[in-house]
Amino acid sequence: MRSALSFLTPIPVCGARPSGRTLAWFPLVGLVLGASLGFFWRWSADVWPGIVAAALVVALDLGLTGMLHLDGLADSADGLLSHLPRQRRFAVMSAPDIGAFGLGVATLTLILRVSCLAVIVPAPLLLIGLWVASRSLMAATIAGVPYAKDDGGLASAFLVGRPRALVLFVPGAALAMLAGYGWHPLWGTGAVVAGLTAGGAVVALGRRQLGGFTGDVLGAAGMVAETVGLLVAAARL
Repeated sequence: MRSALSFLTPIPVCGARPSGRTLAWFPLVGLVLGASLGFFWRWSADVWPGIVAAALVVALDLGLTGMLHLDGLADSADGLLSHLPRQRRFAVMSAPDIGAFGLGVATLTLILRVSCLAVIVPAPLLLIGLWVASRSLMAATIAGVPYAKDDGGLASAFLVGRPRALVLFVPGAALAMLAGYGWHPLWGTGAVVAGLTAGGAVVALGRRQLGGFTGDVLGAAGMVAETVGLLVAAARL
């Protein structure tokens, strides 16, 4: 759990060495993050107008994740959506600056997240379901998809002793579906399924363009999964 927290959040955890066993704790980190955001959402909506509360929830999410996933989304957009050879994609994704693809996708994603949260009645179970789903997808990706980089990287430590992807994905997805169902039997479960599908499409794109996943692809898949899930939930109106 400590190593999962140190990888998925900016929380400094002493002695937290990641390995394949860490992946089993990813959904629990998603549960903690989703619950924290969900109850903060409910409280802030009683204090501020809906749009302000929504913006604060998005800001808190960025803070709790250290903007790692947003950075991964922007880098992945620059590397995966542009017409470049494979090695050039890696160079673009590791560069400290941000290009037009990254800026556009990251900005649109933040706008969509704030807009969706502003129109949905605060529901902690919805955020728990989506945030558990996104971390379960990340864990299953690490366990079941080849690692794209040959020279190591941030996520390479998890490759040692990693379990089978289904062993990680099925319990996490089931927990996410249960939380979504608790919010709304139709729209909640539909939001989780749509989010997992969209996040899986990002992973598939990363495998096609890079030959596998990277830490940036994991962050992008998680952000896309959560955002698409929120879009589906907002359509309930």
